Amino acid sequence: MNTFTIIFLIALIISSSIQFWLAKRQADYVEAHRIAVPDAFKTKVPLAAHQKAADYTLAKIKLGNIDGALGIIVLLLLTLGGGINLAFEYWSDVVSSPLIAGVAATATIFLLMTVVEIPASIYQTFVIEEKFGFNKSTVKQFIKDQFLQLGLGAAIGLPLLALILWVMDTVGPLWWLWAWGIIMAFSLLMSWLYPTVIAPLFNKFTPMEEGSLKDRIQGLLTRCGFNSQGIFIMDGSKRSGHGNAYFTGLGNNKRIVFFDNLVNSLEDEELEAVLAHELGHFKCKHVIKMLIATAIMSLIGFGVLGWLIDQDWFYTGLGVAIEQKSHAAALLLFMLVSSTFTFFMQPVSAYFQRKFEFEADDFAASNAKASKMISGLVKLYEENASTLTPDPLYSAFHYSHPPAAIRIAHLESKA
Repeated sequence: MNTFTIIFLIALIISSSIQFWLAKRQADYVEAHRIAVPDAFKTKVPLAAHQKAADYTLAKIKLGNIDGALGIIVLLLLTLGGGINLAFEYWSDVVSSPLIAGVAATATIFLLMTVVEIPASIYQTFVIEEKFGFNKSTVKQFIKDQFLQLGLGAAIGLPLLALILWVMDTVGPLWWLWAWGIIMAFSLLMSWLYPTVIAPLFNKFTPMEEGSLKDRIQGLLTRCGFNSQGIFIMDGSKRSGHGNAYFTGLGNNKRIVFFDNLVNSLEDEELEAVLAHELGHFKCKHVIKMLIATAIMSLIGFGVLGWLIDQDWFYTGLGVAIEQKSHAAALLLFMLVSSTFTFFMQPVSAYFQRKFEFEADDFAASNAKASKMISGLVKLYEENASTLTPDPLYSAFHYSHPPAAIRIAHLESKA
């Protein structure tokens, strides 16, 4: 145990303690306000729906706490417990190529972490979601999704990992700059390919039928100057009762997607307002701003890794012997422990995301009816069992969207 080990443990204790404390605050706050519907929603949301949302939130918090505790145990076993060191030692003995050994060891660790997370995913889907009426997935569908995600992750992730490790091993001291460029190019490529190549592997996308809804949406797109490759209905109801809408893709590969259960639950004008909100993110250049922020943060991360990779204490402090010191081991350690040291950035990120949501709501209120945006949101809150009474501190730390009461009040001021 060196000094960095102590620093890591202190950071882990502080970050984990704050996370569990915030979760307890959220649970206590939601439970305390379960008895009555907030004044802003008294005429809009039935008490039974409000209490269902509270119970659903509490159930997810309990599972989240268990999952969080398990994650801490797994992290400690992999690092200080020697799990990563053992994986690299094993593959170094089995494979002669350091590059292939590094890829294999990293893949082994991520496969292990995926397997550990499956029980929580099963409980979330077939116990919590089932209990509250949201689960539409079957066991067969769930298993198919798991294997498809694993296969897709291997097909895309392993070649990318091999390329990054090759760059780290061969291009010299500025490898981190090249690696960052590759990651950013890959992210942009995936954003462009996702709508037409990846998403259809999991869901069926049907072009929206001709009619009043499509005419209304087409009119909105024309007013907003938004060009897309089509308006599609996604069969989200085959897995979940939750509804949503989004636009995805980059450049000339953008498309608008509505979940089928959202189309079935909202009126045409409400769907128009919800889509206007999504278009607001595009028109306000939120996607570009988030890409720039992500690029800057990842560049800083690669720069830090470029320094850490030569520090022996970084490896030994996290349970990896000097004999197993490698670029692959450094990259894996950095990916696993960096969130422990950067958790304090979470409320900063959430703040800007909520700011973007307000701006998108303003855009929606200017290009559709604010009253319909409000009624559509209220329906979504109720049907998705989203709590109307989150703890203010918890929501400031975790929520990417403004709390329901604040968001509705903001829209009412624009109506």
